[in-house]
Amino acid sequence: MSEITFDDFMKVDIRVGTITKVEPFPEARKPAYKLWVDYGDEIGVKKSSAQITAHYTLEELVGRQVMGVVNFPPRQIGPFMSEALVLGVPDENGEVVLLGPGQAVPIGGRMF
Repeated sequence: MSEITFDDFMKVDIRVGTITKVEPFPEARKPAYKLWVDYGDEIGVKKSSAQITAHYTLEELVGRQVMGVVNFPPRQIGPFMSEALVLGVPDENGEVVLLGPGQAVPIGGRMF
């Protein structure tokens, strides 16, 4: 593992957002969803692709708060342009479990 400085860490803009829209993403190489996440007035809604189909249904994701990196450059994933990276950690089977605040918080808040 390589070390980074605190200044390096501060360059990564991690915010809390609320998922407002979810669609299937059948064109993805691995099962995934297309997400629209509202990060508040300062940042707005950003799109993201997430391989989270093992633990989440489309219906239960709308309204869920998640953590995401909002200052990566956009990345083309098949026919979909991903504008943010929704954060998660692997479970014991390597499937993604989303990171989010433990209680409801205002959207757009920056992690520190």
